[in-house]
Amino acid sequence: MRYLTWLIVWCGSLCGACSVLAARPNILVIVGDDMGYADIGVHGCQDIPTPHLDSLAAHGIRCTSGYVSGPYCSPTRAGLLTGRYQQRFGHEFNPGPDPTGDIGLPLTETTLADRLQKAGYATGMVGKWHLGNADKFHPLNRGFDEFYGFLGGARSFFPLAAGKGGNAGVKMFRGREVVPEDQPYTTDTFAREATAFIERHAQHEWFLYLPFNAVHTPMHATEKYLARFAEVEPANRRTYCAMMSAMDDAIGAVLAKLAERKLTENTLIFFISDNGGPPVNASNNGTLRGFKAQTWEGGIRVPFLVQWPGKLPAGKVYDEPVIQLDIGPTALAAVGAAAGDARFDGVNLLPYFSGEASGPPHESLFWRFGDQMAIRHGNYKLVNGRGAAGPMLFDLAADIGEQRDLLAAKPEVAKDLQTRYDAWNATLENPRWGQPNRQLGTFKKKAGQNKAGQKKAGKKTRSKTQVD
Repeated sequence: MRYLTWLIVWCGSLCGACSVLAARPNILVIVGDDMGYADIGVHGCQDIPTPHLDSLAAHGIRCTSGYVSGPYCSPTRAGLLTGRYQQRFGHEFNPGPDPTGDIGLPLTETTLADRLQKAGYATGMVGKWHLGNADKFHPLNRGFDEFYGFLGGARSFFPLAAGKGGNAGVKMFRGREVVPEDQPYTTDTFAREATAFIERHAQHEWFLYLPFNAVHTPMHATEKYLARFAEVEPANRRTYCAMMSAMDDAIGAVLAKLAERKLTENTLIFFISDNGGPPVNASNNGTLRGFKAQTWEGGIRVPFLVQWPGKLPAGKVYDEPVIQLDIGPTALAAVGAAAGDARFDGVNLLPYFSGEASGPPHESLFWRFGDQMAIRHGNYKLVNGRGAAGPMLFDLAADIGEQRDLLAAKPEVAKDLQTRYDAWNATLENPRWGQPNRQLGTFKKKAGQNKAGQKKAGKKTRSKTQVD
């Protein structure tokens, strides 16, 4: 009888452990590209219906002070996948021409995919990589079991013409194999591939990274979506609306697949844009000052939505500052995976979203982008943005549009923020490529680095980084 009792208890414990394993959530990270902050319904957009993005907010959490750690495509992705300020490992700018094959997310860094793969998750990526074209930087070498997409920063949304696409960055790959240029429209194709990944792994825990290239240039839209916005003027805004609508529908297809496979309740979803919208694609940042490639709010504050039904509140508006660096630590906490030797700058947001933890998740947030800088500490932001004559101080609670400079009125606050920024800045690497810091001259030189060589490389790749 004693043995039988022990056996029952042991079996019960084993089943309980299996139940815990089975309950580990799937992780879905969706990234829009060059979106305007005001271009989704829950942020007040009037000319683009975004019902599926809005549903994430309705069934989850909308972070009104959601940020990215860089105002540019590739740096944001490097920070997202590592959970660390990308300036810590020199990934401050977009990769430009790469004659040596050494420009990409440094191999010293561990990705979220690496960590979840180690935890037993099926890991997949569909979409735009932009973290290095060389094979050593390939998604399949950075923790992903599966990859469908392109390696560079931008490409046509339509099939490339015969004889075009010699650059590895614009070719479409499945794994390491180039696939024929027969996908009708990349946004639709990425939805197809994402839903197929979910279907294949519906019986197992998975992580899917889904970075769309919409609504980045080139401005390409199908007639189906252009017809929805026939009355919108000017023409480039009409095309932007069509591209946004196509991406929202693609996200809707992914959400529908989750519902079909009864995975909605057990999937933690994040949605962000990689940076603010640029003028070139007719995006709208609303009342925010500035745009992509700037450390003004219009370059770094982005739509930031999180959904996990039953585990996180539905319809909650969260106003404390958060950043895309938090996605990795939050996902790992949700699945119960050890962070190991990670030196995250991001934090686990789950207790803050649930109300278990009070106060802001971050004491301060920082930005460095060449000759531009910013720090947000509480509601105050010290920023030296594009076009400014020097640092300016704003109270974002009262002045989200950064119009009233308080530097002269509150010099003690500005001094405190500058001191905090300088301490953070001293821990960073020089950029490994791209634009050097000409104005501030505050990069910390590490042993073996050649500052003159970096300036030369910066000059050589500047035109490319400005495009992507």
